[in-house]
This record gives sequence, C-alpha cells and structure tokens, in this order.
Amino acid sequence: MPDKITSQKVITLLNIHYPNAKIVLNYSDNWELLVAVILSAQCTDKIVNKITEKLFRKYSSLNDYVNADPAEFAQDIKSAGFYNAKSKNILAAANLIKTNYQGRVPDSMEQLLKIPGVARKTANIILGNAFNISEGITVDTHVRRLSQRLGLTKNEDPVKIEQDLMDQFDQKDWFKLTYLLIDHGRQICDARKPKCDQCFLNKVCPSAFRFPHFAK
Repeated sequence: MPDKITSQKVITLLNIHYPNAKIVLNYSDNWELLVAVILSAQCTDKIVNKITEKLFRKYSSLNDYVNADPAEFAQDIKSAGFYNAKSKNILAAANLIKTNYQGRVPDSMEQLLKIPGVARKTANIILGNAFNISEGITVDTHVRRLSQRLGLTKNEDPVKIEQDLMDQFDQKDWFKLTYLLIDHGRQICDARKPKCDQCFLNKVCPSAFRFPHFAK
C-alpha cells in the first residue's frame, strides 16, 4: 500500500485537474436522486438521464410513485436494463419512505440500507450528495479499476476496496474522491487503453510502465 504522502499527492493532483468533479445524474430533490441512482446500476449515466428526463415529468411527486401502475412503470424505465427488478425496488422504496420516513429520504446509513434497491454504494452516494455526509467512499467500476492500478488496494471486493481507501485518505476527501477518480477514469485511465503518456499521475502510479503507451 502507498503511504499517506503518496495518497495526498494523488488527491491533490486530481483536485487540480478536475476541480468541478461531481455527480452527473440529473435530479431536483433527494427522492429523484435515489431513483436515478437505483436506475444507474449496470447502466450508463447518459442513459439514466435520458430516462429521467421523461420520468420525472410524468411522476412529479413521491405519491405518483406510490400510486404508479407497476407494469406501466416498468415500461417507463425499460431502457435502464434489469427494469423489472428496478421497478419493483423503486416503487417499494416509495411506499416505505412514505410510510416509515414521513415521505423524506432518510439521512443515515442504517436507515438507507433498509430501503429496497439500496446497498452501501447507493447509500454513500445519497448521503454525500443529498446531506453532505461522508460515511464511506462509493466504489464503482472506475474507482475499483483506478484504485487497483494506483496501488491503493489489492482487493477485488468493493467493501474491502472502500475500507482500504478510507484508511489512506482523510475523511474530508472521501466524498470528492469518488468523482475525481470517475472523471480521471473517463478522460485518461481507460479500462482498455489508458493514456499513461498523458497522465499527470504517472510518476506515482505503479501501473504506468506496464502499458506500452507510456512515454518515458
């Protein structure tokens, strides 16, 4: 594992190059954020935003989801993939939040994990974006790939990767780190063809010299 100094260099350089890193899902309130994040599982943010552009107009309140026809709703989100399971979870979540949480998305990890369709990854996204609470680090495919390439973890399991990252970065950086790594993964550290010769992290990245693209 890299030392704290190396981790600090990584976060400093990422912040310099991606000062505006943030979630790219579109939403107007905490409930819409939850819906969008559930839809984003195994689906690109671009597709989710296309779906929610229409969905949030058709279902403009929590009660609209509570009263939605399950079959119709499933068709409304069909292009998100796994739409039957996502539809079931979203509508069940709406009912639970209305019944148990007075119609408001809860602001604790414990309560969020009781909501259908919400695991730790989703809960971290909700807590950070909706309530500015950092209880952990969201580990998506970009974060997993970059964490491994940068030598920040040797683990494959997202929960263990999250713990490794939490041990190496200050809590104040946990929320932003996810979006910094996502932006870097999209722009430079591609899964198949990383642009190591263009990467500002290549001096601290143990994987840089493994790729033939790297210019010494």
